[in-house]
Amino acid sequence: MRDTRTKLLLYILNLIMSLLFIIPLLWMVVSSLKPENQIFSDLSSLKSLLPLNLTLDNYRSAFERIPMIKYLFNSIFYVSVICISGLGVNSICGYALAKLRFRGNEFILVCIIALMIVPFESILMPLYLVVNALHWVNTWFALIVPFIANCFSIFMFRQFFMDIPNEILESASIDGSGPLKTFASIVVPLSGPVFATAFILDFISHWGDFMWPILVTTGESLRNIQLGIQTFFTLPPIYYGQIMATLTFTTVPIIVLFLLLQKYYVQGITSAGIKG
Repeated sequence: MRDTRTKLLLYILNLIMSLLFIIPLLWMVVSSLKPENQIFSDLSSLKSLLPLNLTLDNYRSAFERIPMIKYLFNSIFYVSVICISGLGVNSICGYALAKLRFRGNEFILVCIIALMIVPFESILMPLYLVVNALHWVNTWFALIVPFIANCFSIFMFRQFFMDIPNEILESASIDGSGPLKTFASIVVPLSGPVFATAFILDFISHWGDFMWPILVTTGESLRNIQLGIQTFFTLPPIYYGQIMATLTFTTVPIIVLFLLLQKYYVQGITSAGIKG
């Protein structure tokens, strides 16, 4: 009886937490489909969550006001390059720390863990000075290269690879496979969940980039979708219907990505937990 009550309580708590996350998203989507004057007039009642008097005018106006498709392409392009390149770099680093024994292995791991707690804001200006000295300002290199290596991803890959039996790798070594061949032919096929998890976390992290792009992009050609959204807040007139339409439009890729990879994401999180 007690177990049943506990499960029921957990279900109720999960339902409440789900509603707390879903209701703001639902309001955003519904508001993006409403006339401007109706968004706040319905705010004090449940009508704010009901799709009444639907119209696509907010989306049409938002697309006419800024080059939405171009900004969206810029975001998808540079974030995808960061994530895909990062999978290669970070997984190889994690594999080396997990399975290769060399002098300084533990020290490098400690440094990586220490760097995970360093806030990005503390290295923002030094990083900008380096990028400026390399003449990378307003280029794809400035948006992509500094973020390919990721301490958290390296650590997560390392934790996952620690669970792969050494016997399998030793058998491949006896058959003549070198470290890279063993990694590509044996380790990578066994590590789909952690690759998917690293991809999702990196994608979400960089999809919302604002501070760094506004520093290193001086023109509109490389602006991402977050800088495009800011236009609606800084250039009058301010229409909240258009803002909601833009936010809805930019949220869709994240939701689709998570829905496609959620099974692997859960597997990766549970199997790459903190281990001794």
